[in-house]
Amino acid sequence: MTGRRLERVLLGVAGVAGFLVVAELAGRLGLVTDVLPYVSDVLVTAARLPLEAQFRADVLATLAACLSGLAIAIAVAVPAGLLFGTVPFIERSARPLVEFLRPIPSVSLIPLAMFLFPVSHDAKTALIVYTCSWPLLINTMYGLSDVDPLAKDTLRSFGFGPLAVVLRVSLPSAAPFIATGVRIAIAVTLIVAVSVELLAQGGGGIGAFLSLAGSANRVDRMLAATVWAGLIGLAANVLFTAAERRVFRWHHARTGDAV
Repeated sequence: MTGRRLERVLLGVAGVAGFLVVAELAGRLGLVTDVLPYVSDVLVTAARLPLEAQFRADVLATLAACLSGLAIAIAVAVPAGLLFGTVPFIERSARPLVEFLRPIPSVSLIPLAMFLFPVSHDAKTALIVYTCSWPLLINTMYGLSDVDPLAKDTLRSFGFGPLAVVLRVSLPSAAPFIATGVRIAIAVTLIVAVSVELLAQGGGGIGAFLSLAGSANRVDRMLAATVWAGLIGLAANVLFTAAERRVFRWHHARTGDAV
């Protein structure tokens, strides 16, 4: 880890610690409503939650839906992006439909997903696939537009066909952009999964744990589970970003992002 990156990490830790101290003092001094528990109580509850078998099962249920939905989205959206990016006629034909569907909030489709997929896990997976497909599709298409045309022409001059050009030049060149789309999709999967779990009946998950804690008026457990959801999302982003920087170090160096 470079000195600059270490400095950013330390500043981030200091910012979070400062926020927690201020929030704890605000609660102790009566500056916030009595309905909210102290930050220290929430952190203690959060530390105890992994010891509960039901909470661990709920976390695994959420992660399973996130991983399966993300995998399906990658398998569908990346080939579609390659097709749209290499065949202009198909891209122009599909562009109006893409621009119509892309802005629709996934949360607004939860009732439809629950109607079409009565099983909670299937509804979560379907909505995750729908939501994650857009950043993957758009980033793949954007990456293809950045491919050096001279490299493609060189391969064609040696007799390589369209598929070989895509696999040997276009896809490797677009890979960093596809990875960016995956990183954006990872941040979305947890939001969609928990949102569905809050409304769907059965199937478990962090959202179901939050709903149960809320019905029991256990605000401390609700906030503690929310803390874990945030930590899981943060850990996923940090791990993938580190892997992305290592695999595509050449790309970050070329764009000036490597530090």
